[in-house]
This record gives sequence, structure tokens and C-alpha cells, in this order.
Amino acid sequence: MLLFDPKGPVGGAERFLIIAAIVLMLIVVIPVAAMVFLFPRKYRASNTNAIYLPKWDRSAKIEWVIWLVPAVIITVLSTLVWKTTYQLDPYKPIDTGVKSVNIEAVSLDWKWLFIYPDQNIATVNQIIFPAHVPLSFRLTSDTVMTSFFIPQLGSQIYAMAGMQTRLNLMADEPGTYTGQNQQFSGRGYADMTFKAIAVSEEQFNAWVQKVRQSPEKLSLARFEELKKPSIDYPVSLFSSVKPGLFDHIMGRFSKTMNEGQDILKEKYGPKRFKTGTLEGS
Repeated sequence: MLLFDPKGPVGGAERFLIIAAIVLMLIVVIPVAAMVFLFPRKYRASNTNAIYLPKWDRSAKIEWVIWLVPAVIITVLSTLVWKTTYQLDPYKPIDTGVKSVNIEAVSLDWKWLFIYPDQNIATVNQIIFPAHVPLSFRLTSDTVMTSFFIPQLGSQIYAMAGMQTRLNLMADEPGTYTGQNQQFSGRGYADMTFKAIAVSEEQFNAWVQKVRQSPEKLSLARFEELKKPSIDYPVSLFSSVKPGLFDHIMGRFSKTMNEGQDILKEKYGPKRFKTGTLEGS
């Protein structure tokens, strides 16, 4: 039900699309559901008042209704979905004239690591950001594929090892919103949640200064310890982050993928292997 209580422009647009699609489909569903009960009752064998037309063949009016109405609904729904798909492209920045807050999200077993590259800080299982300011996410995974989703802000998107996806969101008002992984990813999947907290600009700046006072620093060694599987990992703050950590995490898997491609090229030959797929497969 959180989808129907959006707190951002993306979530609001998605709620409108969901409701509009449901209403359009109900134009067909409700009359059909009603006729399922009314027709058998009216034309039952015991009802001698019902009109009996044993030689009735077809009705042009009925044909027009059963074909034209669904065709109009499908056309309207398709146009709506087509336009909204481009409007709600998760890679499309939200233009408000305000510089966005950049956040790099890394999916781990079973926790979320968030890196603020511009502030050189990081957190685990919590993000804090100013309301009315666009958020620009880069996402990847250091484990299996997961799905990043803050229902009240909108747009679910996958995080995949060795790859980068993007997501742009914004909160219209201060508040605490639940974030979660929607993709089954093993034993700790159900507890892989985090808090997304929208605050004022002043509160965000004060929080950044607080994080910078944390004794914890996110070095490579600390990351190797952090990525070990764990459930209900507490919120953690890191006052500094190894430069390029996000790209380093992606690069480790990219190297493995490239090695796999080299093996396939050697096995099948470079002529049959193009851009990561075998011709004809």
C-alpha cells in the first residue's frame, strides 16, 4: 500500500499510472463480472418470462461493443504506458535547477553500502538526504543480483555484479521511508532493508559533519570485512572512503567477465564470438 502513498514526483507519477490502468481495465472487468451473474439468472430454465430466440444468430450492436470498447481501452492504455515509460526513465535526471546529491549504492550479503562520493563518506543500511533535492544513484552488486526499491519514492531497479545501473529520485517532503531489496537473494533476503531519511538542507549538512567525525574509515581491508555475509547488520558510518571504491568493486567482476569472454573466444574462435555472445546462439 506504500505505492499509493507516494512522497516524490516519480512515485506520484507511478501511482497515477497504476490507478489509471486499473480504472481502464475495470471498464471491461466490471460489466463482464456483472453479466456472469445476471445472464444465468435471467435466462435460467425456470424463468418463463425470458425471451427465447432459438434461431438468433448475431447482433451487429453486440459485435461493435465487444470489439470497439476493448480496442479503445487498449489504445488509450498503450499510449499512456508508452508516454509514461519515457517520462519515468530511471536514468533521466530530475531537473529542478538544484544540484543533485550523488549516492553510490552497493548490494552486499545481506546489507546495503551507500557511498557519498562528493562528501567522501559512507553508510550501511541508511541514507540521509535533503528533501526537494534530486538524488542521483549509481548501483552495483558485490554479490548476486538484487533489486533496489524505495516504494514511496518510486522506481525499482536492479543492482548487478560487474555492471552499473542508475536511478534518479526525489522526496517532496521530509520523512523516513523504507528501502528494500525486492529480489530473492538468499537466506538474509527478508531482512535486507534500509532507511531512507529526507531532512532539511541544514540537517543534511549537520549530518555530514557528524559522519566525518566517525572513527571508522572505509578502506579496502574494511570493505573486505564488511562484505562478509551477515543479517541485521547495524547502521554504520564511515568518515572517509577509499577513492574509486565503487569502480573497484565493479572492476573485480568486469575482469572475471572479460576472462570468461577470452575463454569463449579461444574455444569458439573470434569470428563466432562477438560482443559477448556466440553467433547463432
